[in-house]
Amino acid sequence: MSVLDRLGQKLLFAFDPETAHGMSIAALRCGLPVGARTTLDARLKVSVCGLDFPNPIGMAAGYDKNAEVPDALLGLGFGFAEVGTITPLAQAGNPKPRIFRLTADDAVINRLGFNNEGHAAAEKRLATRKGRSGIVGVNIGANKDSSDRIGDYERGVARFAQYASYLTVNISSPNTPGLRNMQAREQLGELLSRVMAARAAATAQPPVFLKIAPDLVEAELEDIAAEVTEKQVDGVIVSNTTISRPPLRSSDTARETGGLSGKPLFERSTIVLAKMRKLLGPDRAIIGVGGVDSADTALDKIRAGADLVQLYTGMIYAGPSLPGRILSGMVRFVEKEGLKSICELRGSRLDFWASRQL
Repeated sequence: MSVLDRLGQKLLFAFDPETAHGMSIAALRCGLPVGARTTLDARLKVSVCGLDFPNPIGMAAGYDKNAEVPDALLGLGFGFAEVGTITPLAQAGNPKPRIFRLTADDAVINRLGFNNEGHAAAEKRLATRKGRSGIVGVNIGANKDSSDRIGDYERGVARFAQYASYLTVNISSPNTPGLRNMQAREQLGELLSRVMAARAAATAQPPVFLKIAPDLVEAELEDIAAEVTEKQVDGVIVSNTTISRPPLRSSDTARETGGLSGKPLFERSTIVLAKMRKLLGPDRAIIGVGGVDSADTALDKIRAGADLVQLYTGMIYAGPSLPGRILSGMVRFVEKEGLKSICELRGSRLDFWASRQL
């Protein structure tokens, strides 16, 4: 970490996690913080689903829930940014406190519960950047008390298709009761059919990604892959936070309920990623998420079969210059290996990761 990153972290860690999160959003709105110098290298470009990404590193959903600072995130060096999760109606989410730092593990547990300002507020912000360059995905979800959760996703597609570089269907948060049940094959089949029909009827047809949990067994992954293929969904994001608890140093905080993210999620999410790549084959897009905090971990996601990589918790512990440092490390790697494109690396350790037990 740079000196500025360390000072910034010390300041933010003096506050509770949710307050610190709000402060970081406010800082980005004001043009701070300044990230590492952006690395522009043609060998890091990736073309996926008709979109040309300047580099494969993106900010995951969950940080910019209300589409307040996507362009500021791109300014930190990210090749793309994903906003949301956004639900049709504004909702407060679960009671506070609901975010917990596990500093000894470089991890976080959250049980936020899709707290956001709703479709209308996010649409107003996204409309102001329509026509600008930069890839911004929109992550859509369902309200906790909705009587028609699939209808909520249809409304999300209809509302944001014209603004989104891509859309993400998030059914994998552990913090909305019953939401993960939509990953079961029968419900998933209906959801994806209606989502893809909604996209076909929309004013624009951006790619659609399905975001899945890391806590699935192999039979469930097989069902998801079959439905994604049958319904011609463009790609999968692997993965959301986990409800499992691997061995953790922060024993007291580890007992909090919610989804665990950060370094302890890396192994399981990468295994699930590789298994999903095996099931989907080479043509479907995959974004790898979970435990990315360095060039090495980002490269490992690509070796396991990812086209693109996202991070969030890693920046809490490594600072806003992290994306720039990852890109610099990637450039050094492709130079050392004599690669013409980072894409040549995809799946080079697929069998290693896919053969590991969940």
